[in-house]
Amino acid sequence: MKRRKSLPWFYSAPALLLIGIVIVFPIFYTVYISFTNMNVYNWFEFRFVGFRNYIQALFMLNAGFLQAVLRTILWTVLNMAIQVALAFFIALGLNAPGLVLRRLYKTLLMFPWAMPAYVSILLWRMGMFNTEFGFLNHLLRAMGFSPVNYLSGSMNAFISCLIVNLWLALPFMIMMMDGAMQSIDKSFYESALMDGAGFWARHLRLTAPLIRPIMLPAFVMTTFITFKQFDIIYLMTMQRGAVTGAGIHTVITYVYDRAFITNNYGYSSAVSMVVFALIVLLSLLMQRDLRKEGI
Repeated sequence: MKRRKSLPWFYSAPALLLIGIVIVFPIFYTVYISFTNMNVYNWFEFRFVGFRNYIQALFMLNAGFLQAVLRTILWTVLNMAIQVALAFFIALGLNAPGLVLRRLYKTLLMFPWAMPAYVSILLWRMGMFNTEFGFLNHLLRAMGFSPVNYLSGSMNAFISCLIVNLWLALPFMIMMMDGAMQSIDKSFYESALMDGAGFWARHLRLTAPLIRPIMLPAFVMTTFITFKQFDIIYLMTMQRGAVTGAGIHTVITYVYDRAFITNNYGYSSAVSMVVFALIVLLSLLMQRDLRKEGI
């Protein structure tokens, strides 16, 4: 009996060991160095500083972390609101009765999502937003307007990164909503039409509530991906050798900057643990909502 109980542990030991080395140990080591003054100048001679790094991150406004948190929340909320609204109406259009070339439209809409993100981001940066050769400024010059430096100012850069993120993420949301809408029984709409319901009444009071339980997991996953977004912000404004001067740090780019640009590993580890706690809290809130929906 004992052998039978210990056999599963024996078989899973290599996987558990690998998880411990790759995931568990780095987390505990990060917690450890977050209480030290470890940086590139005292790699082996760092000392314990208590909660100083956490106090600096959470209570010193000039540290920049709280601003990065607020910007990340704004980034996440705006992206999710625009994605959900646009995807909803585009999916409605794709499911309109009598739509010709429906499959072609769906295939074309998948291209931004299917392309490697790195390639798409750099194409947007150099092909669309470049001050001298970008397509958008080419159009502005053709219409007699002055060119715009899209990535140098913080507001312009934030909006530009928002557009790129929508370009990359919107196809996934459209695909999920399209599938959810196709699962709705058409008899619901027939009954609504017989009761005299118009376009907005049918889709805001019927379609949206019916697809909500199906879409909630996609909303949760996209929210986490958006909150942890790094590559768009970094490649558009902070890539080494091509820094634009825009100050639009999110929490992830802020941690990267403190760890690998200023080389303050103790402070960046403390910030990482705060971000980790925020993500865990967000995850618990999302799971509570999912349980309420019976998912």
